[in-house]
Amino acid sequence: MDKPDLAAANARRWTRIDTYMEALARRGAARRRRQIAARTEPETPRLMLSTVPFIATMFVLAVLIVLFAVAAWPASQPEFRPKPVQKEMGTAQRGWFQEAQKEFR
Repeated sequence: MDKPDLAAANARRWTRIDTYMEALARRGAARRRRQIAARTEPETPRLMLSTVPFIATMFVLAVLIVLFAVAAWPASQPEFRPKPVQKEMGTAQRGWFQEAQKEFR
């Protein structure tokens, strides 16, 4: 019974430790080849991309804070004095005071 879809019996087997170690070493070497080489000189910072926008944003926020503080400062306004309450003159039924005294006894 010949089965052409199956691998040959004498194919290399993955049961020995040295086979695993070889594959691991090959994988590590390939990873090292793909890495970008370390730079010998550091890249100089670009002011227009980092520092200038930060300083401009801080300046705009400081101006907004000052504008809000000026707008919120109370202006010279006359002191508020409530109008005096006028006493209402009225009449009460006779005996209301005696009834109120009875309730509080």
